[in-house]
Amino acid sequence: MKSLIANIFTFCFLTVVTSHIATAQLYSSAELDKNYDMVLKNPSVQIESTEAINKLYNYQFYEADAEFRWLKHRYPKHPMPHFLMGLAEWWKIVPNTDNESYDKTFLAQMDSTINLAEELYDNEKNKIEPAFFLAAAYAFKGRLYAERESWAKAAFAGKKSLKYFEECKGNGDLTPELLFGDGLYNYYAEWVPKEYPILKPVLALFPKGNKKLGEQQLEKVGNNAFYTRVEARYFLLQIYSMENEYSKAYEMAKYMWQTFPNNPYFERYFCRTAFVTGKMAEAEQAAQNIIDKISRGMPGYEGVSGRNAAYVLAYYNMNYHRNYEKAAEYYKKAIDYSTQTNSLNAGYYVSSLLGLGKIAEQKKDYDEALKYYKLADDRAEKKSSQDKEAKAAIANLKKMKREQRRKR
Repeated sequence: MKSLIANIFTFCFLTVVTSHIATAQLYSSAELDKNYDMVLKNPSVQIESTEAINKLYNYQFYEADAEFRWLKHRYPKHPMPHFLMGLAEWWKIVPNTDNESYDKTFLAQMDSTINLAEELYDNEKNKIEPAFFLAAAYAFKGRLYAERESWAKAAFAGKKSLKYFEECKGNGDLTPELLFGDGLYNYYAEWVPKEYPILKPVLALFPKGNKKLGEQQLEKVGNNAFYTRVEARYFLLQIYSMENEYSKAYEMAKYMWQTFPNNPYFERYFCRTAFVTGKMAEAEQAAQNIIDKISRGMPGYEGVSGRNAAYVLAYYNMNYHRNYEKAAEYYKKAIDYSTQTNSLNAGYYVSSLLGLGKIAEQKKDYDEALKYYKLADDRAEKKSSQDKEAKAAIANLKKMKREQRRKR
């Protein structure tokens, strides 16, 4: 439920987030201080900031930070460097949104963005550029507060974000970047009330959405935009999966992983979609890469990606290679990663318990099998396919044991 409400804040308040970077850099005003005008118009600065953003998405945070700090040194009164440094902190949170260790730094950078943008807003006749950064910074803060279930803070940040977003409407260069917010809103405004009818009264206060149009708009941004391309594709991966468009999700995840090979989020999606679409060799290789990167301590690679990768390797070893020892090893890894991330009710955890039960049953160790099946039954969502499978396996084993006793 927490993630759901965070997503509501996403489409209600984050419709402005990354398009602000793009529009601010594309927009210029003679009324701005000369140095600020240079930041927005100087092609070399745009190229350097773009390279830094690409490093950010590839989890080369040290290299990206050096570029962002150069921008901060050169333009100390401009909010853009602080916003980009805050964006880097956000992507450190992305692989596992339960990790709160980056919250303080993230919020500090967004507050610095807000303070500098407010100074520009108060002192410049043209309010559009600082309004963009104010809307963006408040939107990101709203998302984090929603993830942390600080609903009053999230609502306040969202309200502030929408206030400044209203000032930005109809201004700036109408590039594909500006479709990003519309696409997010159109998709989620229709999707959420259909999936969660209990929220219909709340969402009735907002304009109606259009899922198909929203998906098309985000695809246009993903194909044609310059600055918001990656963020659009980040959301499209989730949307394609929710819409069971797994082939499209696989193609996009593969491209994003090839573009940013050390991004744990994109590599996780590549592994998952290759697995779902039957690309066994690619799924196995991606899963092994993830496990190896976790063992090497690479940035962003941790238990959330690990439980996915370990389960994929366990599944293939059990069902295709018939290497039950390896399968059991990886199922146990998936369980360990799930435990590390407090995900004992997650699908990978329950499926791994079922897998270990099947392996024990294959070895005729029925007591061990029964132990795993009972754990799976205890953790599985009631009336789910996993719950039914666990109950059926338990009933079957009990029946076998009764028959064995009768034969004695």
